[in-house]
Amino acid sequence: MAILSKGRLSKMMLDVLLQFPPGTKNLKENITLRLGLVGQMSSTRDINAAWDETKGKAAKLYPEKFILDNRNVLQWNDGSVRVLDEKISVTNFKKLNELAETENCSVNSLVTKLISQYKKTK
Repeated sequence: MAILSKGRLSKMMLDVLLQFPPGTKNLKENITLRLGLVGQMSSTRDINAAWDETKGKAAKLYPEKFILDNRNVLQWNDGSVRVLDEKISVTNFKKLNELAETENCSVNSLVTKLISQYKKTK
């Protein structure tokens, strides 16, 4: 049985998160410790669900402080982390796969070759 609802626990986590100085490591563990008895009494499932919700809220409400990367990891927005552009059009994706198939290699190795060729010509 849950001590608090996921939403209430998430709100408490966000309040604690905003009190941390920039650069604090192990955010989830530190937040759980700061929650005190509530953090100790809550189940791991409730903590994980609330943490997932908290990460999304933090990145959405405070983009100047936090970044949620493609692997759903919350990081401090200190300017050193760049979110990678992973978008590729469907047409280019198909062409890339077709080219890799005709070259009898993986898409990853093909992209590596294309990048090195591009650097040589530049």
